[in-house]
Amino acid sequence: MTPVRPEFVPDPSLSRDEMEALQRDIAETAVFADDLAFDPAGVRVGGVGGGGGSGDGTQARLDTGGGDATATAATDSPLVAGVDQAFVDDRAVSAIVVLRDGAVVERAHAVEPTEIPYIPGLLSFREGGAILAAFAELDCDPDVAVVDGSGRIHFREAGLATHIGVTLDLPAVGVAKSLLCGTPRESLDRKLPAGARVPIEADADVETAAPGTVIGHAVQTKQYDGARHVNPVYVSPGHRVSADTAADLVARTIAGYKLPEPTRLADAYADDLKADVRDGE
Repeated sequence: MTPVRPEFVPDPSLSRDEMEALQRDIAETAVFADDLAFDPAGVRVGGVGGGGGSGDGTQARLDTGGGDATATAATDSPLVAGVDQAFVDDRAVSAIVVLRDGAVVERAHAVEPTEIPYIPGLLSFREGGAILAAFAELDCDPDVAVVDGSGRIHFREAGLATHIGVTLDLPAVGVAKSLLCGTPRESLDRKLPAGARVPIEADADVETAAPGTVIGHAVQTKQYDGARHVNPVYVSPGHRVSADTAADLVARTIAGYKLPEPTRLADAYADDLKADVRDGE
Protein backbone atom coordinates (compact mmCIF):
# COMPACT_ATOMS: atom_id res chain seq x y z
CA MET A 1 0.00 0.00 0.00
CA THR A 2 1.17 3.49 -0.79
CA PRO A 3 -0.07 6.85 0.53
CA VAL A 4 -3.30 8.14 -0.99
CA ARG A 5 -2.67 11.51 0.62
CA PRO A 6 1.10 12.10 0.28
CA GLU A 7 0.74 15.59 1.71
CA PHE A 8 0.20 13.95 5.10
CA VAL A 9 3.28 11.70 5.06
CA PRO A 10 5.03 12.39 8.39
CA ASP A 11 7.98 14.75 7.99
CA PRO A 12 10.19 14.80 11.12
CA SER A 13 12.05 17.88 9.83
CA LEU A 14 8.99 20.08 10.43
CA SER A 15 8.91 22.44 13.37
CA ARG A 16 6.63 21.58 16.27
CA ASP A 17 4.17 24.27 15.20
CA GLU A 18 4.13 22.86 11.67
CA MET A 19 3.58 19.33 12.95
CA GLU A 20 0.66 20.43 15.09
CA ALA A 21 -0.85 22.40 12.19
CA LEU A 22 -0.58 19.30 9.98
CA GLN A 23 -2.32 17.25 12.65
CA ARG A 24 -5.23 19.69 12.67
CA ASP A 25 -5.53 19.24 8.90
CA ILE A 26 -5.41 15.46 9.33
CA ALA A 27 -8.15 15.58 11.98
CA GLU A 28 -10.31 17.70 9.68
CA THR A 29 -9.84 15.14 6.89
CA ALA A 30 -10.38 12.09 9.11
CA VAL A 31 -13.74 10.33 9.08
CA PHE A 32 -14.76 9.27 12.58
CA ALA A 33 -17.79 7.36 11.33
CA ASP A 34 -18.21 3.94 9.75
CA ASP A 35 -17.11 3.88 6.13
CA LEU A 36 -16.20 0.23 5.74
CA ALA A 37 -16.19 -2.15 2.80
CA PHE A 38 -16.84 -5.12 5.12
CA ASP A 39 -19.22 -6.14 7.88
CA PRO A 40 -17.46 -5.71 11.25
CA ALA A 41 -19.33 -8.79 12.46
CA GLY A 42 -17.24 -10.78 9.97
CA VAL A 43 -14.04 -10.11 11.90
CA ARG A 44 -13.08 -13.23 13.84
CA VAL A 45 -10.22 -14.76 15.75
CA GLY A 46 -9.72 -18.48 15.31
CA GLY A 47 -12.86 -18.72 13.19
CA VAL A 48 -15.24 -17.41 15.86
CA GLY A 49 -16.43 -13.99 16.94
CA GLY A 50 -14.27 -12.22 19.50
CA GLY A 51 -14.84 -11.40 23.12
CA GLY A 52 -12.80 -14.21 24.57
CA GLY A 53 -10.70 -17.17 23.67
CA SER A 54 -8.55 -19.63 25.52
CA GLY A 55 -5.27 -17.80 25.09
CA ASP A 56 -3.62 -21.15 24.38
CA GLY A 57 -2.09 -20.09 21.09
CA THR A 58 -4.92 -20.47 18.55
CA GLN A 59 -4.09 -20.83 14.89
CA ALA A 60 -2.92 -17.22 14.71
CA ARG A 61 0.09 -17.59 16.99
CA LEU A 62 3.40 -16.80 15.29
CA ASP A 63 5.98 -19.54 15.53
CA THR A 64 9.70 -19.00 15.72
CA GLY A 65 10.20 -20.47 12.29
CA GLY A 66 8.04 -17.82 10.66
CA GLY A 67 5.37 -20.14 9.30
CA ASP A 68 2.01 -18.57 8.49
CA ALA A 69 -1.20 -20.36 9.39
CA THR A 70 -3.45 -19.91 6.37
CA ALA A 71 -5.23 -23.21 5.90
CA THR A 72 -8.47 -22.35 7.68
CA ALA A 73 -8.86 -18.73 6.60
CA ALA A 74 -12.00 -17.94 4.61
CA THR A 75 -11.09 -15.90 1.55
CA ASP A 76 -14.09 -13.59 1.86
CA SER A 77 -13.44 -12.57 5.48
CA PRO A 78 -11.87 -9.18 6.26
CA LEU A 79 -8.10 -8.77 6.32
CA VAL A 80 -7.06 -7.22 9.63
CA ALA A 81 -3.56 -5.75 9.90
CA GLY A 82 -1.91 -5.44 13.30
CA VAL A 83 0.77 -2.73 13.51
CA ASP A 84 3.40 -2.40 16.22
CA GLN A 85 6.91 -1.05 16.65
CA ALA A 86 10.16 -1.98 18.32
CA PHE A 87 13.33 0.06 18.59
CA VAL A 88 16.99 -0.72 18.18
CA ASP A 89 19.17 2.23 19.10
CA ASP A 90 18.00 5.07 16.86
CA ARG A 91 16.04 2.84 14.47
CA ALA A 92 12.34 2.01 14.43
CA VAL A 93 11.38 -1.54 13.49
CA SER A 94 7.82 -1.48 12.19
CA ALA A 95 6.04 -4.83 12.02
CA ILE A 96 2.74 -5.65 10.34
CA VAL A 97 0.91 -8.96 10.72
CA VAL A 98 -2.19 -9.46 8.57
CA LEU A 99 -4.86 -11.87 9.80
CA ARG A 100 -7.93 -13.39 8.20
CA ASP A 101 -10.19 -15.30 10.58
CA GLY A 102 -7.31 -15.31 13.05
CA ALA A 103 -4.87 -16.94 10.64
CA VAL A 104 -1.71 -15.12 9.61
CA VAL A 105 -1.79 -14.54 5.85
CA GLU A 106 1.10 -12.09 5.47
CA ARG A 107 3.76 -10.28 7.42
CA ALA A 108 5.89 -7.31 6.45
CA HIS A 109 8.34 -5.02 8.15
CA ALA A 110 10.58 -2.03 7.63
CA VAL A 111 13.45 -0.43 9.53
CA GLU A 112 13.85 3.32 9.42
CA PRO A 113 15.88 5.83 11.46
CA THR A 114 14.08 7.78 14.17
CA GLU A 115 15.02 11.37 13.48
CA ILE A 116 13.34 12.98 16.47
CA PRO A 117 12.89 11.94 20.12
CA TYR A 118 9.60 10.84 21.61
CA ILE A 119 7.35 13.87 22.13
CA PRO A 120 3.86 13.28 23.58
CA GLY A 121 1.28 13.98 20.89
CA LEU A 122 3.80 13.85 18.02
CA LEU A 123 4.49 10.12 17.97
CA SER A 124 3.53 9.71 14.31
CA PHE A 125 6.37 11.98 13.20
CA ARG A 126 8.83 9.66 14.96
CA GLU A 127 7.33 6.30 13.94
CA GLY A 128 5.05 6.99 10.99
CA GLY A 129 7.71 6.76 8.30
CA ALA A 130 8.66 3.22 9.31
CA ILE A 131 5.00 2.17 9.44
CA LEU A 132 4.29 3.51 5.95
CA ALA A 133 7.44 1.78 4.66
CA ALA A 134 6.20 -1.51 6.11
CA PHE A 135 2.76 -1.06 4.50
CA ALA A 136 4.54 -0.53 1.17
CA GLU A 137 6.04 -4.03 1.53
CA LEU A 138 2.64 -5.74 1.79
CA ASP A 139 1.28 -7.69 -1.16
CA CYS A 140 -2.27 -7.65 0.18
CA ASP A 141 -4.51 -4.66 0.87
CA PRO A 142 -5.88 -4.91 4.42
CA ASP A 143 -9.48 -3.98 5.12
CA VAL A 144 -8.64 -2.40 8.47
CA ALA A 145 -5.55 -1.69 10.56
CA VAL A 146 -5.32 -2.07 14.32
CA VAL A 147 -2.47 0.16 15.45
CA ASP A 148 -0.56 0.13 18.72
CA GLY A 149 -1.17 3.78 19.61
CA SER A 150 -3.92 6.35 19.89
CA GLY A 151 -6.33 7.45 17.20
CA ARG A 152 -8.88 10.12 18.03
CA ILE A 153 -7.88 10.05 21.71
CA HIS A 154 -5.29 12.73 21.05
CA PHE A 155 -4.79 16.44 21.75
CA ARG A 156 -5.67 17.26 18.14
CA GLU A 157 -7.63 14.06 17.30
CA ALA A 158 -4.72 12.94 15.13
CA GLY A 159 -2.85 10.19 16.91
CA LEU A 160 -0.72 7.56 15.21
CA ALA A 161 -3.70 5.49 14.01
CA THR A 162 -5.41 8.56 12.58
CA HIS A 163 -2.27 9.83 10.86
CA ILE A 164 -1.58 6.46 9.22
CA GLY A 165 -5.23 5.77 8.42
CA VAL A 166 -5.82 9.13 6.76
CA THR A 167 -2.54 9.04 4.81
CA LEU A 168 -3.36 5.59 3.39
CA ASP A 169 -7.15 6.20 3.40
CA LEU A 170 -7.39 2.92 5.29
CA PRO A 171 -9.89 2.22 8.06
CA ALA A 172 -7.86 2.24 11.26
CA VAL A 173 -8.30 1.72 14.98
CA GLY A 174 -5.94 2.87 17.71
CA VAL A 175 -5.31 0.70 20.78
CA ALA A 176 -3.23 2.37 23.48
CA LYS A 177 -2.10 1.05 26.84
CA SER A 178 -2.39 4.42 28.56
CA LEU A 179 -4.77 7.36 28.28
CA LEU A 180 -3.18 10.32 26.49
CA CYS A 181 -6.03 12.76 27.07
CA GLY A 182 -9.77 12.92 27.52
CA THR A 183 -11.89 12.12 30.56
CA PRO A 184 -13.57 8.78 31.31
CA ARG A 185 -17.32 9.13 31.73
CA GLU A 186 -17.04 6.87 34.79
CA SER A 187 -14.16 6.34 37.20
CA LEU A 188 -11.61 3.77 36.07
CA ASP A 189 -10.18 3.55 39.57
CA ARG A 190 -11.88 0.21 40.10
CA LYS A 191 -11.77 -3.34 38.82
CA LEU A 192 -13.84 -3.51 35.65
CA PRO A 193 -15.32 -6.82 34.51
CA ALA A 194 -14.20 -8.32 31.22
CA GLY A 195 -16.18 -6.82 28.37
CA ALA A 196 -16.87 -3.51 30.11
CA ARG A 197 -16.59 -0.27 28.13
CA VAL A 198 -16.32 3.24 29.51
CA PRO A 199 -16.65 6.15 27.05
CA ILE A 200 -13.77 8.63 26.93
CA GLU A 201 -14.98 12.18 26.39
CA ALA A 202 -13.11 15.15 24.98
CA ASP A 203 -12.05 17.66 27.61
CA ALA A 204 -10.05 20.88 27.65
CA ASP A 205 -6.91 19.01 26.55
CA VAL A 206 -8.56 18.06 23.23
CA GLU A 207 -8.43 21.31 21.31
CA THR A 208 -10.25 20.18 18.16
CA ALA A 209 -13.37 18.52 19.62
CA ALA A 210 -16.31 19.91 21.57
CA PRO A 211 -16.23 19.01 25.27
CA GLY A 212 -18.18 15.84 25.94
CA THR A 213 -17.59 14.37 22.48
CA VAL A 214 -16.99 10.62 22.77
CA ILE A 215 -13.53 10.13 21.27
CA GLY A 216 -13.04 6.51 22.28
CA HIS A 217 -13.51 3.93 25.01
CA ALA A 218 -11.65 2.27 27.82
CA VAL A 219 -12.23 -1.39 26.95
CA GLN A 220 -11.72 -4.13 29.51
CA THR A 221 -10.55 -6.94 27.27
CA LYS A 222 -9.50 -9.36 30.02
CA GLN A 223 -9.89 -9.62 33.76
CA TYR A 224 -8.69 -11.95 36.49
CA ASP A 225 -10.74 -13.44 39.26
CA GLY A 226 -9.73 -12.57 42.80
CA ALA A 227 -7.49 -9.72 43.91
CA ARG A 228 -5.37 -9.44 40.75
CA HIS A 229 -6.58 -7.09 38.07
CA VAL A 230 -5.85 -6.08 34.49
CA ASN A 231 -6.07 -2.48 33.32
CA PRO A 232 -8.22 -1.65 30.29
CA VAL A 233 -6.90 -0.64 26.89
CA TYR A 234 -7.89 2.67 25.33
CA VAL A 235 -9.54 2.19 21.95
CA SER A 236 -10.28 5.03 19.57
CA PRO A 237 -11.21 5.43 15.92
CA GLY A 238 -8.35 6.30 13.62
CA HIS A 239 -10.13 6.78 10.31
CA ARG A 240 -13.36 5.59 8.66
CA VAL A 241 -14.48 3.88 11.89
CA SER A 242 -16.81 5.11 14.62
CA ALA A 243 -15.93 4.97 18.30
CA ASP A 244 -18.47 2.22 18.93
CA THR A 245 -17.34 0.10 15.97
CA ALA A 246 -13.70 0.54 16.94
CA ALA A 247 -14.49 -0.96 20.34
CA ASP A 248 -16.51 -3.74 18.68
CA LEU A 249 -13.62 -4.62 16.37
CA VAL A 250 -11.17 -4.83 19.23
CA ALA A 251 -13.56 -7.00 21.23
CA ARG A 252 -13.85 -9.36 18.27
CA THR A 253 -10.08 -9.79 18.05
CA ILE A 254 -9.44 -10.75 21.68
CA ALA A 255 -8.23 -14.32 22.18
CA GLY A 256 -7.53 -14.66 25.86
CA TYR A 257 -4.97 -11.88 26.18
CA LYS A 258 -5.20 -8.22 27.14
CA LEU A 259 -4.14 -7.02 23.68
CA PRO A 260 -6.05 -7.78 20.49
CA GLU A 261 -4.44 -10.54 18.46
CA PRO A 262 -3.40 -8.33 15.52
CA THR A 263 -1.23 -6.03 17.64
CA ARG A 264 -0.15 -8.80 20.00
CA LEU A 265 1.24 -10.80 17.09
CA ALA A 266 2.77 -7.70 15.51
CA ASP A 267 4.49 -7.00 18.83
CA ALA A 268 5.91 -10.54 18.89
CA TYR A 269 7.06 -10.21 15.29
CA ALA A 270 8.74 -6.87 16.01
CA ASP A 271 10.58 -8.39 18.95
CA ASP A 272 11.79 -11.26 16.74
CA LEU A 273 13.05 -8.78 14.16
CA LYS A 274 15.10 -6.82 16.69
CA ALA A 275 17.75 -9.53 16.88
CA ASP A 276 18.17 -9.50 13.09
CA VAL A 277 18.48 -5.71 13.10
CA ARG A 278 21.13 -5.84 15.82
CA ASP A 279 23.03 -8.41 13.78
CA GLY A 280 23.10 -6.02 10.84
CA GLU A 281 20.21 -7.27 8.69
